[in-house]
Amino acid sequence: MFGIYLKRELGRRKKAALVIALGLALGIALVITVSSVSAGMSKAQDKVLQSLYGLGTDMTVTKAQSAPTSGGSGGPSFKFGAKSSSSTKQSSDRVMTQGGQALKSTLVTKVAGQKGVESAVGALSLNVTKVDGSFTQGKAKSTTGSSNSGGQGQPGGSGSSGGGQPQVQGGGANFNVNSYSVVGVDVAHQGLGPLASMKITSGKTFTSSQTATKVAVVSKSYAKEKKYKVGSTFKISGTKFTVIGIATPDSSESTTDLFIPLKLAQTLGDAKNEVTTIYVKATDSKQISTVKKEIQSNISGTTVTTSADLASTVSGSLSTASSLATSVGKWLSIAVLAAAFLVAALLTSSAVSRRVREFGTLKALGWPSRKVTRQVVGESIVNGLMGGALGIALGVGAAYAVTAISPKLTAQMGSTGGGGGMGGGPGGGGPGQQSTQSTLEIALTAPVSLTTIALAVGLAVTGGLIAGAMGGWRASRMRPADALRSVS
Repeated sequence: MFGIYLKRELGRRKKAALVIALGLALGIALVITVSSVSAGMSKAQDKVLQSLYGLGTDMTVTKAQSAPTSGGSGGPSFKFGAKSSSSTKQSSDRVMTQGGQALKSTLVTKVAGQKGVESAVGALSLNVTKVDGSFTQGKAKSTTGSSNSGGQGQPGGSGSSGGGQPQVQGGGANFNVNSYSVVGVDVAHQGLGPLASMKITSGKTFTSSQTATKVAVVSKSYAKEKKYKVGSTFKISGTKFTVIGIATPDSSESTTDLFIPLKLAQTLGDAKNEVTTIYVKATDSKQISTVKKEIQSNISGTTVTTSADLASTVSGSLSTASSLATSVGKWLSIAVLAAAFLVAALLTSSAVSRRVREFGTLKALGWPSRKVTRQVVGESIVNGLMGGALGIALGVGAAYAVTAISPKLTAQMGSTGGGGGMGGGPGGGGPGQQSTQSTLEIALTAPVSLTTIALAVGLAVTGGLIAGAMGGWRASRMRPADALRSVS
């Protein structure tokens, strides 16, 4: 009886049911769209962090750069020996650690042993400045001086003219300066750290036995710049390396040009048994803040920076869009949804007021108030579910449209030099630098999760219940006498 009556009444009031369903649909569609875009923002932010510090990295451990000693120079210096040849080619590499003060390699094991830490891997960040070019030796030429008109000669009383002072003509120097970044990676644990965010597109990556092998993996952008291919060779401070792989970052651009085995990087940087960054993965991603406190309390003098800390430094259009999606979008969704619920409730209440004769007659025939209320609530819930289905369709369509368009967002990663945070990792500031900034480009997507769909269904039912509760309350207060008074 309930189902038959429900179907008949909804069929009689198609326009009213459609208006209520559309109002709820618009509110639910906006919630789905905002939730999906917010999820896309979070995903884009994760890509930024992964592209810089590797997939699975929850935090990094660094040490702030110590202040330079008085009279010391934090910049690179080059020394070239003088030779007698007229044109001499010179080349020199200056290899310096960057990203903060060096840490002992034993700290990697100590960090890995902390409570809540699943694994820890050390890496050494280097900056190589290469200066090459040539000096050209000038030639000395003498000039002939004129005789003195006063008859006074040179010392000794001679009045004859003498030769002028010799002058150097020609000569000079022409040098090129090239700076690039190198990261020493633990080849036995490549699943965590800077190389974890890279995908080998040509050649192969390191094997666990290549701890002291003079091989390198080159980023795609740097390989294109230098025209490197698998099998190409290059030198760093006289050490010859062979390219075994070309790597492409999973997203945006790589901030590291070359990857070499950690032991070789320590030798080149005169940093034996030292690292600049320790990459940490927690056993439980929900306990990252607890693990951070654990490491800070047990290992003094270090700076622990989590992904959340680093995310707060992301600027650019990604940060702006994320703020709009999480603040303006959230409050806009709430306002529209509240308005949709209110309109649905008012329309349902208005519809009940126009059914005075119907409900009064039903009560006169013996229907109790609870049965009348149940009828009104049932109709409202069906309207809500219809609105939910339509809202889900609209919301999912809008989310797919955003994904199809894939608007480009920029993310600027600012980091302080000296390893004050996760910026002390690859691409961080070197000695003498105050700050560095890396700009990345991310394509925005709007993934729709099952949780979002479940939320939409819940909102649809809630909207129906609110509208039905108001309409049912009004219907329950009607008396059979009202129906008789409404008869013309």
